[in-house]
Amino acid sequence: MEYGSGGCGSQSTGEHDGSDSQEKRKRYHRHTANQIQRLESMFKECPHPDEKQRLQLSRELGLAPRQIKFWFQNRRTQMKAQHERADNCTLRADNDKIRCENIAIREALKNVICPSCGGPPLNDDSYFDDQKLRLENAHLKEELDRVSSIAAKYIGRPISQLPPVQPIHISSLELSMACFGNQGMMGHVPAPSPSLNLDLLPAGTSSSVPNMPYHPPCLSDMDKSLMSDIASNAMEEFLRLVQTNEPLWLKSNIYGREVLSSDAYERIFPKPNSRTNNPNVRLEASRDSAVVLMNSLSLTNMFTDPNKWTELFPTIVSVATTIQVISSGMMGGSLQLMYAELQVLSPLVSTREFYFLRYCQPIEKGTWAVVDVSYDFPHDGHFCPQFRCHRRPSGCLIQDMPDGHSKVTWVEHVEIEDKTLPHRFYRNLIYSGMAFGAERWVATLQRMCDRLTYLMVTSNPTRDNPGGVISSPEGKKSMMNLAQRMVTNFCASISTSSGHQWTTISGLNEIVIRVTVHDSSNPGQPNGVVLSAATTIWLPTPPYTVFNFFKDESKRPQWDVLSNGNAVQEVAQIANGSHPGNCISVLRAFNTSQNMLILQESCIDSSGALVVYCPVDLPSINIAMSGEDTSCIPLLPNGFTILPDGQAEEEEDGASTSSNANRNMARSGGSLVTVAFQILVSTSPSAKLNKESVTTVNNLIGSTVQQIKASLSCPI
Repeated sequence: MEYGSGGCGSQSTGEHDGSDSQEKRKRYHRHTANQIQRLESMFKECPHPDEKQRLQLSRELGLAPRQIKFWFQNRRTQMKAQHERADNCTLRADNDKIRCENIAIREALKNVICPSCGGPPLNDDSYFDDQKLRLENAHLKEELDRVSSIAAKYIGRPISQLPPVQPIHISSLELSMACFGNQGMMGHVPAPSPSLNLDLLPAGTSSSVPNMPYHPPCLSDMDKSLMSDIASNAMEEFLRLVQTNEPLWLKSNIYGREVLSSDAYERIFPKPNSRTNNPNVRLEASRDSAVVLMNSLSLTNMFTDPNKWTELFPTIVSVATTIQVISSGMMGGSLQLMYAELQVLSPLVSTREFYFLRYCQPIEKGTWAVVDVSYDFPHDGHFCPQFRCHRRPSGCLIQDMPDGHSKVTWVEHVEIEDKTLPHRFYRNLIYSGMAFGAERWVATLQRMCDRLTYLMVTSNPTRDNPGGVISSPEGKKSMMNLAQRMVTNFCASISTSSGHQWTTISGLNEIVIRVTVHDSSNPGQPNGVVLSAATTIWLPTPPYTVFNFFKDESKRPQWDVLSNGNAVQEVAQIANGSHPGNCISVLRAFNTSQNMLILQESCIDSSGALVVYCPVDLPSINIAMSGEDTSCIPLLPNGFTILPDGQAEEEEDGASTSSNANRNMARSGGSLVTVAFQILVSTSPSAKLNKESVTTVNNLIGSTVQQIKASLSCPI
């Protein structure tokens, strides 16, 4: 140990000039090993020696008492610093241990089951329950006072003086009947006879606010810190999933898809709390890539906005909302907590519900990563009773290309707990990963980016507007926006989202028909109660053949029972993609009211196809074609969804088309076709479903299905 001359070094006498002082300050005295050993031994016995002890050490070691004093001071300071460092390490280890225990407890709470009722156990802390109830009661009282004061301004008296509202009792039998109004598509559905009683029945509202099954509490700083850690780890795992090929990803013999090797994944990303030990839990993992007509920044901005994200994937995302923005920044990335429901367009397939973190981060110039990972709350066992879903790190890597396009690499990795088997029609499609996999996301993204590009460019003279009735780019844009709203409305009408309660009714010839009723009070929809009816059938015909059949207007009289066999003529057409089947058409039916036209959009990609149509009166079509606002034009669309059945077959000669959109559609053995109709039941807030209306909907859908099978030479 070394000491400076100003403290405990050697002393000198006499006057000092500047150079001598500088030389003395540089002088050091190094203790011998015996001196240090004796000092250390004394320090262990007495870290604070008194003056007598210091003098004794000074005589024994040949050191000045001042040197002894400073050595003990320095040694005590050194020991204190060592203890502080050790304490810091211990506290840091304890902090990490507590954080891990917190995460483990969160994971364990998700699988806790009460032995009495089979559900999550209730909180036994009565004090916190009472406090929570008091706070909730105080909040409800404040809300009641506020509403009462507002109501008093309009009705002239306090709300407490209004007569009580009698409760409406709903019989379960009433939910098994259906009622149609007198509005249909290109024709009139028979109205109920005057003797039938349309008792009022509460219908589901069509609120724009998602009906989340669980409302998370206000997030604390600890929650946000935990979310940031989860998102960072998810980003690291996702980038490795994107950039690593074999042995992590292997080529499958079916369609040439990439399949995740579970053994390699577990070695690279060990998960101590994995739920895959549960025999009911299975994994879906897929990866796909494609070039899309949009740059990385524009795509990332659409992913961070739940409304734009839903518009970008209308056939996949049925509900999306941002619960809270954890962090935001233009070029520094963003992190937000979101809720979403993902769908397959059929009432036979349950939606998948997620609370998840979406982390958007720039990787390098012109490259963005968008990563989703589930964030499970302690109460998440209360929702999604049939299918519990956990989203492992998934998302897309978006890389700019020189021509303004971007390459998108998509990874989907999900844990699914199947408490009930999927419907037999969709079992192959779901288990193969085609229903919710990366290929479907990429195919839809390609098609929608293609559509947005066609929305911005000028008319294509070879395909657009053959009749010359759309006179301006504004008119084209207005028509495309109207058709997009029609498709979005149709997808929502057959969704199994938490806001829809589907009821099964008997059909004709073993055709199972499901119905749901909802209140259509939003702008752009007919006011009143709307009945949605749908059925799904399997056809031994490739999807692209079924799509071409519905798309061909010359064959429309073969399946459109409401047109009474009348032929239709295409008045106008707008291309909304490079594939010839992706277009918007305006059709006129012969021998029917000249004041009514049909707006139709058809689209196809490798994951499936849609043909959606809706009756629109001539004045409304003229409004759209002139480029005016179409948001208030009421739409009640009908149509078909066409999906591959998930059974791989060899591609037939001549089955390929000019586009890659049919690569899976052409190789699929059969088709899953959902036929869906919407009918305005009543302009009243609600209406009861009755027996005569059940017969009507059975005849309508049953006849449509029979004619489709007969036209395609399928067994009836």
